[in-house]
Amino acid sequence: MRYHIVLNHPFELDKIAQDADNDRRPRHCMSDSALLLDATIHLPGHDPVSIADKVCSKLVGRPQDWALARRLAPQLTRDDVVFCIGETVGYAIAFLRDPKNAPKLVVFMHNPDRPRARLALKTFGLKHRIDVFMTNTACKAEFLKDYLQLPPERVSLFLEQHTDIRFFTPSQSLSTEKKRPLIGSGGLESRDYHTLAAAVQDLDVDVRVSAVSPDAKASSRVMPSVLPSNMVCRYHDFRELRQLYRDSDVVVISLQDHNYQAGLTTLFEAFACRRPVIMTRTPGLVEDLIDQGYMIGVKPNDPTGMKAAIADLLDHPEKAEALAQKGYDFVMNQHNHNVFIHAFANALTSRFGVPSRSSVAPVEIPALGKIATAVES
Repeated sequence: MRYHIVLNHPFELDKIAQDADNDRRPRHCMSDSALLLDATIHLPGHDPVSIADKVCSKLVGRPQDWALARRLAPQLTRDDVVFCIGETVGYAIAFLRDPKNAPKLVVFMHNPDRPRARLALKTFGLKHRIDVFMTNTACKAEFLKDYLQLPPERVSLFLEQHTDIRFFTPSQSLSTEKKRPLIGSGGLESRDYHTLAAAVQDLDVDVRVSAVSPDAKASSRVMPSVLPSNMVCRYHDFRELRQLYRDSDVVVISLQDHNYQAGLTTLFEAFACRRPVIMTRTPGLVEDLIDQGYMIGVKPNDPTGMKAAIADLLDHPEKAEALAQKGYDFVMNQHNHNVFIHAFANALTSRFGVPSRSSVAPVEIPALGKIATAVES
């Protein structure tokens, strides 16, 4: 089989690999997965957009997703296995691929139960066009089985998470001006910094939040318009983010109530830096880890409970240290970059067969796989 990985953003993978080799950022998991699968990586943003692409994107995806799918679909045959990292480009390829010589198509489903996603699934007849629906929570897997009447073998529950433990590592705090405990936090997806702000406003702590990026700003639903005097939010590059984790006495991941596993990247990065974590309880892996004692859980929209959890860990450093060590051991042994890429490759090859151009997967993973763009013939 010939493997393909289709991404949903025009990542500069060469630069990512170079920066990762120079300890400026973590590695990209799909680049290393591509090496194990001898897969070609396809990126959006290199293809001319047609009027039809714009029309189709009104229902799902972006015009550049449809433009990529329009170029790629005619090249694919039944000897190809295509993994799409998200629904936007996955739905487009599913709709445009040749039904008489269709590739094996695997699409990772992030939000299949949202209204537009439900409509696209039925409108485009995707039940008959996607071979495997992959997701990372049991509730989404059950939704797909029930909504599309799918047999269990066509829904893949993939629970592995990726954190680059070569980049995110424990180290001493470098903060020279730290006069009181530091609470760290980060991320934008489904975050609830209103609750965090209310929880810390009367605590004798400093709060530093990495929730601003060059590509997205926090909405009023995510971030209060006025922060308490002890709370600062700004952009952090990867090395600054790593140091924020290391400097933090506690990492708090405050989430809105949802069911699609937001916050896991921040969680495992904090674990890898050996920091204790407090996190909003949400269904899936987060709830499981809270119940198993890897972190402290609080209810959604509960500033009182969050404040009490923060105060408890600050008042009991031995408890915080034990929690940090347990999370660190967990990510080192189970949820990290190397475990992820091998589990991901195995999830595909065990179903569809080994790559046709490779006989043995490499033991050492180099930085980057092949990248395909619009200049391909």
